[in-house]
Amino acid sequence: MFDPPYPTVLKPYGQALLALARERKEIVCLGGDLTRQTETDFFRDLIPERFFNAGMAEANMIGIAGGLARAGHIVFVNTFGVFCTRRCYDQIAMSIAYPNLNVKIVGFMPGLSSPGGPSHQAIEDVALMRALPNMTVVEPADAVEIGQMVSAIADHPGPVYLRLKRGETPVIFGDDHALKLGKAQVLLRKLGGEVTVVAAGMMIPAALAAARTLGEAGVAATVVNSPTIKPLDAETILAAARGARIVVTAENHTIVGGLGSAVAEAIAEAGVSALLCRVGIADRFAESGSREFLFARYGLSTQSIINAAWNALGRTASAPRAPAIETPEGAYAPV
Repeated sequence: MFDPPYPTVLKPYGQALLALARERKEIVCLGGDLTRQTETDFFRDLIPERFFNAGMAEANMIGIAGGLARAGHIVFVNTFGVFCTRRCYDQIAMSIAYPNLNVKIVGFMPGLSSPGGPSHQAIEDVALMRALPNMTVVEPADAVEIGQMVSAIADHPGPVYLRLKRGETPVIFGDDHALKLGKAQVLLRKLGGEVTVVAAGMMIPAALAAARTLGEAGVAATVVNSPTIKPLDAETILAAARGARIVVTAENHTIVGGLGSAVAEAIAEAGVSALLCRVGIADRFAESGSREFLFARYGLSTQSIINAAWNALGRTASAPRAPAIETPEGAYAPV
C-alpha cells in the first residue's frame, strides 16, 4: 500500500480549477505573469473573460482580488509562493484576511522544490499565513488531493492559502481517498507503535517510506497526513500521538512556525508526553539545486525521518538505511 515509485500527472490543479470554473460562474482567476508556470493557461485559453493577468505586481494583484471578492466572486490568485506571501504580506493582511474575503491564494514551488535559490524558495510561507487571523492553510500531498482540495476551498467561505508543487505531480492515493478540509488522515496505523510521523505535502512519500523502513527494523510507526495545517486537526493528531514515545513532524518548510510548530503547540497544550522531533529546514536559507540534492542536503529525506525517530528512541545500533528506489522516467519517488 502506498508503495513508490508513483505515477505522475501534469497540471492537476489547472485541470481541476478549469472544471470547477465551468460549473461555477462566480469563480475568477488572477495571475502575475506566470500563467503556464501556475497551470492557469487552461483557464486563460478557455475562459478568457474571467482570467486577469495583473503582471509582475503582486501587491496590486491582491488588491484587485479583494475588490473582485467584494463584488461576489470567488477569486483564485496564482503565482509562486514567495511572491504571493513574502512580497505582499501587508496587502494580504489588510485587503484579504482582515475583511475575511473569499480569496484563495495559490502559491507554487513550496520550500526546496524550487531550484531557484532563496529568492524563489518559499520556506517560511506557512509560518506567515498561519499567523494571519481568518486564514486557512492547506497543503495537499498528491494529484488526487489537489483535485479534491480545489473544490473544498472554493466551498469554504473566507481566505485560503493553498501550497502546491509545480510540474509532474505524483498520484499516491486511490480513487477512494476522501479529503476533508480541516481533517487529518491516518494513512498507516501500527498498534502499539513507538513512533508517530505527522507530515504534509511533498513530505508524505518520505514519511511513508520511512515508516516502512522503520517497521522492517522492528520499530512500529504510524503515519498521519495533515493536508490542513491551519486549523490543525489536533484531535486526530493527538489520538495518534498518545501512546507513542516519539512524534516526528516532517515538512518542506522551515521548522520555525510551520507544521512542526503547530503540532508542538497541540501536544504541549494537551499534555501529551511524547518527545517531539521536527524534520524540516533548520532555520537557514538554502541554495540552488535539484529536489533530490536539496532535500538530501537540508534534511528533508526519508533517511532524515528515519534518523530522527531512531536516535530519539535511543537505539545504539546504526539506523536502518532507506532503500534506493529505482524511478522510471516520468515516475516520482521520495528522496
